[in-house]
Amino acid sequence: MKLNRIALTGILTGSIAAFLTASVHADIFGSGANAFNINFVTVGNAGNGNDAGAGGGLYSSPFGGVSYTFQMGVTEVAQDWITKATNLGMTNVTAGTFSANRPATSLTWYEMAGFVNWLNTNQGHQAAYQLDGTNTSLTLWSSAQAWQAGGENLYRHKDAYYFLPSENEWYKAAHHKNDGVTANYWDYATGSNTIPMAVASGTGAGSVVYAQNFFGAGPADITQAGGLSAYGTMGQNGNALEWTESASTAPNDSSSEGRAIRGGFWGDAEGQVRSSFRSASGPQFEGTGVGFRVASIPEPSSTVLMLSAGLLALARSRRRAAL
Repeated sequence: MKLNRIALTGILTGSIAAFLTASVHADIFGSGANAFNINFVTVGNAGNGNDAGAGGGLYSSPFGGVSYTFQMGVTEVAQDWITKATNLGMTNVTAGTFSANRPATSLTWYEMAGFVNWLNTNQGHQAAYQLDGTNTSLTLWSSAQAWQAGGENLYRHKDAYYFLPSENEWYKAAHHKNDGVTANYWDYATGSNTIPMAVASGTGAGSVVYAQNFFGAGPADITQAGGLSAYGTMGQNGNALEWTESASTAPNDSSSEGRAIRGGFWGDAEGQVRSSFRSASGPQFEGTGVGFRVASIPEPSSTVLMLSAGLLALARSRRRAAL
C-alpha cells in the first residue's frame, strides 16, 4: 500500500498552544483489519542549541540541539501496531507484555529497530538499520551510506524515511520550548517547569502517567498518556520508558554499545520524569516498562505545496491565454 498522509485536527486534547504550532498528520500502514495509523508532529526550529539551562529550568542536560527539521511520533508505539505488522508478514519482532493500545514493551533495541525497518520497507523505502536476519545484531553502515545530518551516524542509513529518534531528537521534541532557534527548555515534557500532576490515565495539561503502583497499574493507552509537550507529543514523560537510537556515549560507532533510554515509566517517582533523568542498557535488554516511538523525515510544507499548485495554475492560464 502506498503512503497516504492525512491532515488531522484536534484528535488529542491538551495544550492549545501545542496545536497552534504543530502540524499533525497520520501515516497509514496495512489495510483492512490490519490497518493502523502512526501520527506525527513536526519538530522545527532547526539549528537550536543544546539545553544549557538557558530557560531557567533546574534539571537541564546537554542534549536537544538538532540542526534539521524532523517529525516525531505523537505517541509511543502501541502493541496493536506490532501485532498487525506481524500479521502482515513482519518477522522476528516478539510480542510484548501489554495488549491493544497500550505501549509495546519487552522488546530489545534490535526488535524495535526491526519494526522501524518494516515500516520503511512496507512503504518502499530504504531500511534504516543493517540488522541480521533474526534482529539480534547490527552492522554499521559505511560513511557513504550513513546518515550525515547533524554529524555522522553509522547506525542510521542516509535514505531512511522512518527511524528511532536519536537522543537529541527525542530530547528536543520532549523538552524544547518551541520558541525559535534557542537553547530554552522545559524541565518536563508537559511544556512546564512545574512538577506534573500524577495520573493513571488521561490527557489533562500538565499531567503525566507516573507514581502508580508498579505491579497493579501498568501503562495507560498511548492516547491517554498525559499532557502534551510544546511540540505536541504525548507520553514522553511517564507511561513507558523509551529507547532512543543513540549509543550511551556518542558517537554511534559501536554496534554493541548500550543505548540511551529516556522518559520514566508509570511506576517511577518524580525524579525519573525530569529532563535530567537518563539511563542506558545493552541493545539485547528487554524491559517490561521500556517502549519506544518512531521519528521520520519532514513532510513537505503544505504552504509550499499550495504555492506550487498556485504557480502551476498561473502558468497554465498564461499558456492558454498565449494560444
